[in-house]
Amino acid sequence: MKKHENVATLHSRPRNTKAVSHRLTRLRETSNAGTYPSRRKAGGASGNRNVALDCGWGRLLFAQTFRDNAALLAEIREEAPASRDIAFYVRDPHVLLASAPQEIFLDPSHTYRLDLATYRGSNRRARGITIRRFASEADVEGINAVYGACGMVQVRPDFFSTERDNRAVTYFIAQDDVTGQVVGTVTGIDHQRLFDDPERGASLWCLAVHPQARQPGIGERLVRKLAEHFQARGLSYVDLSVMHDNDKAIKLYEKLGFRRVPLFVVKRKNAINEKFFALPIESYSALNPYAKLIVDEALRRGIQVEITDAAGGFFRLSHGGRSIHCRESLSELTSSIAMSICDDKATTRRFVSEAGLVVPAQMEAEAGESEMEAFLARHRKLVVKPARGEQGRGISVGITTMKDLKAAIRQARTVCERVLLEACFEGEDLRLVVIDRKLVAAALRRPPRVVGDGKSTVRKLIEVQSRRRAAATGGESRIPIDAETRRCLTEQELGLDTVLEDGREIVVRRAANLHAGGTIHDVTAKVHPKLVEAACRAAEAIDIPVVGIDFMVRDPERKDYVFIEANERPGLANHEPQPTAERFVDLLFPGTQPFGATS
Repeated sequence: MKKHENVATLHSRPRNTKAVSHRLTRLRETSNAGTYPSRRKAGGASGNRNVALDCGWGRLLFAQTFRDNAALLAEIREEAPASRDIAFYVRDPHVLLASAPQEIFLDPSHTYRLDLATYRGSNRRARGITIRRFASEADVEGINAVYGACGMVQVRPDFFSTERDNRAVTYFIAQDDVTGQVVGTVTGIDHQRLFDDPERGASLWCLAVHPQARQPGIGERLVRKLAEHFQARGLSYVDLSVMHDNDKAIKLYEKLGFRRVPLFVVKRKNAINEKFFALPIESYSALNPYAKLIVDEALRRGIQVEITDAAGGFFRLSHGGRSIHCRESLSELTSSIAMSICDDKATTRRFVSEAGLVVPAQMEAEAGESEMEAFLARHRKLVVKPARGEQGRGISVGITTMKDLKAAIRQARTVCERVLLEACFEGEDLRLVVIDRKLVAAALRRPPRVVGDGKSTVRKLIEVQSRRRAAATGGESRIPIDAETRRCLTEQELGLDTVLEDGREIVVRRAANLHAGGTIHDVTAKVHPKLVEAACRAAEAIDIPVVGIDFMVRDPERKDYVFIEANERPGLANHEPQPTAERFVDLLFPGTQPFGATS
């Protein structure tokens, strides 16, 4: 289930998305003859029987259309590898479970229903976004990008084109009016059109909002749009399934008028769903998203997991006679020498420079004031950062005056006494994740921004955006309000108490680090080969098996760059849907690679 803002998703992403079911039959149904037991009132079925709708990530099995539990169980057993089927409207799950307790389980989710006869829409327009129907191949990429960012199963592109004429299925998307990017999506199923439902019901699936979407309320607008769409069709209600502990989503649904109904979801036990039916690992819930991603991948492969210190992200993986201790993406395979090189930014720079990478001019702040003044005059704009440190703490970008330079040095010294000054390269921050000397993911990291609404102060906008970033990242990303934030605002002739005009977007910090509220945008498919080559060369020079290499670039599709630093413990969870966790576990336990997997 999705943990991000105000929405619930109804499936979770398997690690091997290439193996998602490629069934050609969209709607599978058997004989229409016969009658249905009167107790199945959740939608009935006067026409089609054994309805299983292929959704690209798995199938929806409408339990009320099956003659008996034996027929439903037989269909559940037809689930494709690496796919996830959902049996919905199971009225007597205890009876079904008793027939195959080792194969199926009761999903820990609630069903909510919206009565369309009493539902009242909203005239309030979603600021900065447009809600519309799925229409083009570009929308396919956008929907899959949202699914990927939310950790959901992505749907193969050809699936949408074949579904376009299916009048029972409706896809709505939310599009950013400024960037044109798809930032949210929802799927609706019209039961009357799908299986001649006498109760004229409908259901909502795959509601997802991109965790980096700038505008609030996208999930609500998507739900309202779908409800109004089905209301106009004359349908009676909309049902949805939501995880029992997804408090934010439940709060949204109850606000819109949804109420709980006694209907249940049953699924087949598989690797995707394992955490919902297997005994939990001690301290698992206390792990951060970076550790959980790797632990989940290890468990899927049958690798033993022992969490040694959840707060610090430490765990031990064991398989056969091999055991490796890890802290998130840092493992015993990384030597202390490689860690020492990455730990000191000046040392890292020397090593990669010797390997032929382009590095910025640099000096230490311990030099005299006249030397620093000359360095600033020569390069005009500087970056100030602690020689040792992580997560963007103490970094100031775009320093142009001696006054700001001195203040930035003081800020950096709160993290590390040694402070470095570097020539500032204008461009964007590119992170390249290299595992086993191969590129696995590349992404642009952008500074945190807020959008004005004409009534809120900049401080309020930052606080709201910070809460959204924290919710989207499990608390890992927040926007601090500190001297660097104030300096960035002052450069734009703004202050924390300024009321930002409606629709105006501003940068509130220059550094693009994710822990300080920055956002990440995948560019793996289009990054220039020369940048990939340089990153892999840097990893080889440091002699490190897993590393995040940071470049400043003007365009990821061009070969120009300047090396910034190397991170020995890159956050692999930031790069989904790229297979970062898969490649990490491949490195540690190459014999556990799934059949047919490629590295």
